Formats: sequence, C-alpha cells, structure tokens
Amino acid sequence: MYFIKKLNTNMKNIFLIVVCFFFQFITAQPDSLFLKSKKPKYDGPVWDQKNKASFYLSEVAFVNWNSGGSNSISGLLGVESSANYSDKYFTWRNNVLLNYGVNKQEARELRKTDDLFELNSDIGYKPDSISNWFYSAKLNFRTQFANGYKYPDKDTPISRLLAPGYLFFGGGMEYGKNIDKFSFYFSPLTLKATFVLDETLANAGKFGVKPAVYDSAGNIIIPGENIRREVGILINNSYEMEVATNIKVKHQVSLYSDYLNNFGNVDIDWRIDFDFKVNSFVKATLGSHLRYDDDVKTTIPTDVVDVYDEAGAKIQWKQFLGIGFAVDF
Repeated sequence: MYFIKKLNTNMKNIFLIVVCFFFQFITAQPDSLFLKSKKPKYDGPVWDQKNKASFYLSEVAFVNWNSGGSNSISGLLGVESSANYSDKYFTWRNNVLLNYGVNKQEARELRKTDDLFELNSDIGYKPDSISNWFYSAKLNFRTQFANGYKYPDKDTPISRLLAPGYLFFGGGMEYGKNIDKFSFYFSPLTLKATFVLDETLANAGKFGVKPAVYDSAGNIIIPGENIRREVGILINNSYEMEVATNIKVKHQVSLYSDYLNNFGNVDIDWRIDFDFKVNSFVKATLGSHLRYDDDVKTTIPTDVVDVYDEAGAKIQWKQFLGIGFAVDF
C-alpha cells in the first residue's frame, strides 16, 4: 500500500510539473504553436508620397589612341513620382515615370536613346483586413515626348507624341501580401486603345491602326484611323526585393491577348532592373526591357528606292547600364 501511495504521489508531482512546463511553453511561444494569423495592426488611413530624380552619364574619350575610336557621351534624365493611399480595406496606388536620354558621338548628330511618359493608377478593395486578395481595377497610359527616327534618316519621323500612345483599362483580381513589393494581377476583361494622332503615320497604318484607302492616282479616299480598340485578357506580375546588401532588383512583366484578333497571340512587356547603391546619392543601374507587339510590324527595303516590304512583328529589346546620381525629394 505504501508503495502504491508513493507511486500515486510521484505521478501527481510529475503530472503537475508537466502541466506547469506546458503552460509556460505555450505562453512563451504562441506564434509557433497556433496556426491562427495575427491581425495586422491598423494605424488608420495612410498617404505615402515619394519623388525621385536621377541622372545617368556614360562617356568615352580618346587622345592619340592607336587602336582608334570615337569620342562619345550619353545622358539619361529620369523623374519618378508616386502617391499611394491605403486603409483597412482599400489601396490606391499612383505612379508617374518620365525618362529622356540622348547620345552624342564625334562627327555625328545628337540622337535620342530613351523617351518615355508613363502613368499608372491602381485601386483595390479587399473584403476583410486579413485577406491578401483584392478586387482591383488598373489604368496604364504611356507615350513619348519627342519625335523618333530610324537613324541616320532624320527627315522622316517614325513616331511622335501620342503616335503611338497606349491606354490599358480593366478590372480583375490582384494578390499582394505586401502589395507595394509583390503583386500578381489577373484581368479577364481589359480594354486596350492604341492612339496614332499623326496623319502621316495613321495613313500608313502604323502601330496596328487601319491604314488609309487610296485611289488609282494615289489620292486618299478614306483617311487612316487614329485609334485601334481591343478587348482582351491581361496578366501582370511585379516584385521588388533586396537580393544582397545595397543591391535591389525590380521586375515587371505584362502579358496581353486580344479576344477578337488572333486570340492566343500574346503581347509581352518585360522589364528587369538591378540597382547598385554606392552611397546616398550615387548608384549604378543595369536594366533590360523586352517587348513584343504583334501590331508593330517591321519593314525591309526592296530593290526600288524608298519602297519597303512588311516583314512582320519582331522582338524589341533595350539594354541599359549607367552610373549616376539619384535624389529623393
């Protein structure tokens, strides 16, 4: 009997120790034991505004260089401004990007290397404060400032302000746990409008608009259209992350396919940029921008002077490497 009482007492003590240890353990580490996610702390509606100006420069000079070469200098000026609103259920993100770059080589005229005006506005609503899914609507507009040329020909512009201009507007669903850093957007219904507000380019049917109709004498019977309208499906993905100390990567890709014209033929716009921070003002950037638009046809020369044949759409690619100054204001 004494042995049984002693055993019961020991079991009670062991049970009490186990209960105390378990209680201490779960109170010390609640996040690792329970799968319920914490509700994010809500501090009220927030407006976040950022502005950044940058200037990148590259230069090469030769003096009595026996291997030869041409002196050249290139500059790229960029301005980016964003204004973002967020509260418990809504987000509204707005962004404006302006870029203009030129290059000057010895014994050659000044040439444009970059030209962009882009406006983005996204609004999203989520049904509860924990969800990372948003009912979202997106607007994107982009064009250029100055005339574009197929160098060395500087007499015939191949693009102008609002020729082309692109407008995307649609609605869908967007996922973003930290939506400013990572976003995946799917829209089953997006309007795409292509503007060609230049009579010469519109009559030639550039950028996918309907060209002019001519009579046998070469006179215009029906002028070319200035707007091409499409309705299709749009997928966007973007993320921004620090891959190493003072090295950031920013990735954006957009895939669009028109329901009515060649559905399944996908237009691609893919950008990836690496930013290398030297100090608070100096940084280097390595960037790549790839595009494919089935409406933008290329041409090849024929045996007849000033007569070209259409060669279809091709992949467009631009690469940039520069070092310069960036200032937040």
